[in-house]
Amino acid sequence: MQWRRHFTGLAFGVVFVVSYFTNKFVLSVLKFTYPTLFQGWQTFIGAVLLLLSGKLGWVEMSRITSSAALSWLPGSLLFVGNIYAGSRALSRIDIPFFFTLQNSSHVVSYTLIKVVHREKGQWLKFISLFFMLLSAINLPFYDPQFDYSGYLWAVGHLFCVGAYKVFQVHHKPSNLSDLEQQCINYLFSVLLLALAAHPSGDLMGALEFPSLQSYTFHCGCCASALLGFLLLLATVKLKSGFSLEHFGVWIFMSKVTAMCLSPFIFYMDINAPALICVVVSHVAEALLVYAERE
Repeated sequence: MQWRRHFTGLAFGVVFVVSYFTNKFVLSVLKFTYPTLFQGWQTFIGAVLLLLSGKLGWVEMSRITSSAALSWLPGSLLFVGNIYAGSRALSRIDIPFFFTLQNSSHVVSYTLIKVVHREKGQWLKFISLFFMLLSAINLPFYDPQFDYSGYLWAVGHLFCVGAYKVFQVHHKPSNLSDLEQQCINYLFSVLLLALAAHPSGDLMGALEFPSLQSYTFHCGCCASALLGFLLLLATVKLKSGFSLEHFGVWIFMSKVTAMCLSPFIFYMDINAPALICVVVSHVAEALLVYAERE
């Protein structure tokens, strides 16, 4: 029924917003900036919950063959780059600015598709991508709290996000489902981030973290891991119940909601030129969603 589909979209939006706010709280307010541990924890809990859900029959997952897992490893590597760089960037950049930069991942996807797969483009899509890129390029010049390191990590994040989208669409070994792909991503991330925790200095730094024994910190970490898993389930449910263009609409609405609410939750220093960059980028994203309906 129609109301059930809308309920799925609303549930996705709520989980999306709360998940981003929780991550932002842990990263920026509590200042737990140790991504190998924070993202390692989230992916570990995600892997456990996903495997348990599959075992109990709550989600549909087939047995993943070793050949399928190996062929998906490039995607898993991009996924690790995505969450690691994204965590670094989000800890230093306000949510509206983070989403404005993240929108440029569409430019990366479009460029890769044009270069590698020689697919034809639309002028409307090209115009929307141009304004997304223009907004992202200009934003650092007007951000009152500009952080060079944060923006550098954001660039790495958007490249990984864009490349992952292309890889996911154009490389489907053994017809892996979205949940099976994510299961491989989780397990690979846990292994890689665990190996990197000590060399990166995150392990020793976390031992000196002031709020390590804080109840608020423990609740934030637990909530972030659980919300990440729920967001995965909500995303898969939304994609299966809606067309790609409607799926894009719900993502867009969720991002706009998060941006509008974030100034009431977190301190933000924003000026008119930076706000224009944010608005132009997301108007362009709305134009892209409209262009992709055909």
